[in-house]
Amino acid sequence: MNTYTAPCLNSPPDRSTLRAALLAALSCLLLHGAPVAAAAPPAAAEEDASAGMWDLSDLYPSPEAWAEAYAHAQAAAGALEGYKGTLGQSATAMLSALDAISAARRESLRLMVYASLKGDEDLRIAVNQERRQQAQSLQTLIAQKTSWFAPEVIALGADTVQRFLAESAPLAQRFDFLLHDTLRAAPHTLGDQAEGVLAGAGTVLQQPETVYSLLKEGEMPMPTVTLSSGIKVRLDSAGYEKYRQSSNRADRKLVFDAFWGAWSHYQSTFGAVLTTQVMGDVFSARARNFASSLEAAQFPDNMPVAVYRTLLDEAHAGLPSLHRYLRLRKRLLGINGPLRYYDNYPPLFALQPLPHFTVADSERITLEALQPLGEDYLNLLRRGFAGRWMNVYPHPGKASGGYMAGDAYDVHPYLLLNHNGDYLSLSTIAHEWGHAVHTLLAHDAQPFEKASYSTFIAESASIGNEMLLIDYMVAHAASKAEKLYYLGVALDQIRTEFFRQAQFAEFELRIHEEQEAGHALSGARMSDMYCGLLRKYYGEADGVMKIDPAYCIEWAFIPHFYGNFYVYQYATSIAGAAYMTDSILKEGTPARDRFLTMLRAGGSDYPYEIYKRAGIDMASPAPYRALIARMNRILDQVEALAPQK
Repeated sequence: MNTYTAPCLNSPPDRSTLRAALLAALSCLLLHGAPVAAAAPPAAAEEDASAGMWDLSDLYPSPEAWAEAYAHAQAAAGALEGYKGTLGQSATAMLSALDAISAARRESLRLMVYASLKGDEDLRIAVNQERRQQAQSLQTLIAQKTSWFAPEVIALGADTVQRFLAESAPLAQRFDFLLHDTLRAAPHTLGDQAEGVLAGAGTVLQQPETVYSLLKEGEMPMPTVTLSSGIKVRLDSAGYEKYRQSSNRADRKLVFDAFWGAWSHYQSTFGAVLTTQVMGDVFSARARNFASSLEAAQFPDNMPVAVYRTLLDEAHAGLPSLHRYLRLRKRLLGINGPLRYYDNYPPLFALQPLPHFTVADSERITLEALQPLGEDYLNLLRRGFAGRWMNVYPHPGKASGGYMAGDAYDVHPYLLLNHNGDYLSLSTIAHEWGHAVHTLLAHDAQPFEKASYSTFIAESASIGNEMLLIDYMVAHAASKAEKLYYLGVALDQIRTEFFRQAQFAEFELRIHEEQEAGHALSGARMSDMYCGLLRKYYGEADGVMKIDPAYCIEWAFIPHFYGNFYVYQYATSIAGAAYMTDSILKEGTPARDRFLTMLRAGGSDYPYEIYKRAGIDMASPAPYRALIARMNRILDQVEALAPQK
């Protein structure tokens, strides 16, 4: 999986499709920017971009070595169909087949990691992008050549599978979870021929996201506006995200009007594309005998649908705290009249000069902030910081944002960063290294087949690092102004990563339910539905914020909706992180040990069950209320410190 924004995860669960993995990249764009080639570092920066380059020779010593390994892996993948019909012969035969499948997948992931990292070093080099496509096609080939596997296991039945597991310790150690999970899917698994057809249809079902990306990033004309300063700016995704933060309210309105005005011209087209995506989700769910597309999306992780429903219920229950924050925002920004949607993005508190952090500073502060996680955790961080695992500085052609690539089981994780010396760069290091340490712990504790963890677990772990960091920065602030700056960052994180993502999740559920009920979807209908949610979340009826219908085309800009109920995990993750960090800070060692045990579990069980063993029930209100309590505590601090306007 490749993520091009910060902070995002780059470690897909074992049971995810390649498409779902790639959508994880898109799911952070709204917070952290679009996937574009990064600019060169500022001339005044003391860091040398060439000094912060990762060493990919730990994966393959050269592109030629990669090509040779690819050829071997392609041949091995092509031979996997030869194991069809052998699983029931004996425990030894089943182990032999599963070992071959696992080996092919293991090598394909290593090939993918190298191809993705090499491609992101310079997006302008065509051969590197072609290598990435080769790696993707290999994963598709493996899926096609093993489409017989699930039907064959199910045909054998639970009794035979259990007998084989009892007869073979290696089979049980590595593959028991996979086999039990496959049997669990029996009601939703089709015959050999149908499974092969669905596997082959995967490319077709990916096309809505492809069309969306091409139109959004390549072919849709972007407006240009002249700001009050006289500067003329082009409002592509990056320009919009930069200039919507302007301290000049008229400029913010100008940016919103021009940007969303351009998108409104394509409302029908984006509506048709997203409707096709939803149709595909509904088709796949029905083909596999699920009651709904939500149930189908939750099934791979065995996630209770109650988790999704509880998230939305608790987001609604927490809206008074969001509205309290928005009223505070209005006061701090000195706005007369109603708050508007374009007032969401300027920082609550300006700080001049902004703090600057070198990479060494960021590593040192991260180590200090994460002291509550204990020496075992910190030693893994120190080990990673000492290695050449990061591509850390911006340079021409490089992919933007930040991610962790942890799918090469036999090699350490790699991290792409674009460290510019600001607080986001520091926070990204804490976040992405949270993913890296999670990967190291899981790989050390689990065999390959059980090491790859769910995003549902992963993001809580890394967002927890961000929370510990922001609390550390507040506690160690050198002035009231600096303390308020970091408190403002913490509040904005909760708005964007919890309430905004919950709103996205609710919109996604509604458009799927419309399709499942046989109701027509269109761009105009989606804008109406999205407007209703904006008014609800931002409190228009209570006079909190006025929503301009012209901005309700925003749904078309958001990539999350091509991820088949992926986005909700960002909202659950920040809630889980709040609960975990609260527990660690209050209980100390017992809560920390539960947290580390959760990370070591990798993918050895379903994420909901792993969470529960760590003391968190994500289908209960408790974690969401812990997050709202955190928000209210921060609001209390800000209101006590902030000057009245």
